[in-house]
Order: sequence, then C-alpha cells, then structure tokens
Amino acid sequence: MQGDDYVLISALQHYAYCPRQCALIHVEQTFEENLFTLRGQRIHERVNVPEYELIEGVRVERALPLWCHRLGLTGIADAVEFASDGTPYPVEYKSGARKPREADDLQLCAQAVCLEEMFDRPVPTGAIFHHASKRRREVQFDAGLRSQVEETTHKLRLLLAAGTVPPPVADARCPTCSLIETCMPYALKDFSQSAKTNAPFQVKGDT
Repeated sequence: MQGDDYVLISALQHYAYCPRQCALIHVEQTFEENLFTLRGQRIHERVNVPEYELIEGVRVERALPLWCHRLGLTGIADAVEFASDGTPYPVEYKSGARKPREADDLQLCAQAVCLEEMFDRPVPTGAIFHHASKRRREVQFDAGLRSQVEETTHKLRLLLAAGTVPPPVADARCPTCSLIETCMPYALKDFSQSAKTNAPFQVKGDT
C-alpha cells in the first residue's frame, strides 16, 4: 500500500466506538477536550515517550511505532512487553476503571495484528491497563475479534473515502463524548423526529 492509504489504529478505535465521532475527528478534523480526554492525555504523556527498559527480565518498549502492510494500519503502541522467547505482549493504557469495552479490545487486537507482521510470530494475548482501578484486563485475540478488526478497517476506509458524517446516535455513548457540543446528538434527533411528525399531510394521488 501507498503511505496515504494507511489508516490510524486510533481511527479504528474511534469508528468502533461511534462512526459519527470518527468522521468528525478524521474527516472534519474536529476535536474538543473534556475531563475524560484530559485524563487520558496525562496518562499517555507518561507512556508515549520512546524508551526501552528491563523489568524483572522482561524487555519493555514504550511508544513503539506499529504498522501492518496487509491491512494498511499504522499507529503507536503505549507499551509492548517482550517475553524471553521474543513474543510481543501489547499493553494499552486507559484512564477509566476496569471494564470491557469493545472498541478498546479492537484497538488492542489491531496492535497485535501489526506486531505479528512486524516480528513474524503469533501474538495471542495483550492487556489494557485501567488507570482508575490500577488493574490490568487481559484480552484474548480470538478469531472473532480478529475478524472485527478486518471488517472495521474496511468500513473505516469506506467512511474516509466518502468524506461524509453519519447521523447522530443519541444513546448512552454520548454524555461522556468530548464532541457532544459539536455533534449535538439529542438536538438533531429531536429536530429529525419533529420534522417527521410535522410533515405536511399528503393526499393519496398527489404529486
């Protein structure tokens, strides 16, 4: 693939969480800060400095550049731990409490797919470190999750190529989204419903 054809792993995570959020960020170049994004930035400032260290015999690479030529993915891993046999173990840092999130698992699996191509060896598992609870949650990269990575990458490419912004979802994801003021999900949903309710009555046979 050409350099311009590669998509960011972070965009993959954004799409998996909400396609509209992804389009606002990566198509319209819109981004806003809130408490959650600021917390995330502070955490990543500590890990997104390229460095290498040994911790109890485990080699740890921080801010490791990633790529997968097969899928056209690129990004940066917060940390990758290498076992004694050289097997990579990606670790992604999140600011929230320990709880499963499909978009986060997909992001981590995409990192594993990159590491497999880069180091030519299987990467069966990784972990997400939840800063609020100071706990890791291990993620198994099974066939279903790997299939989601490929499917979501394809959908992301279609979204970016179209250059359009999907309609708002107005659901439980919205209150904590940093783009809620720009997206206006509830206002647009109410407007759409109101427009349908107040649409002029059309007599059958009218043109």
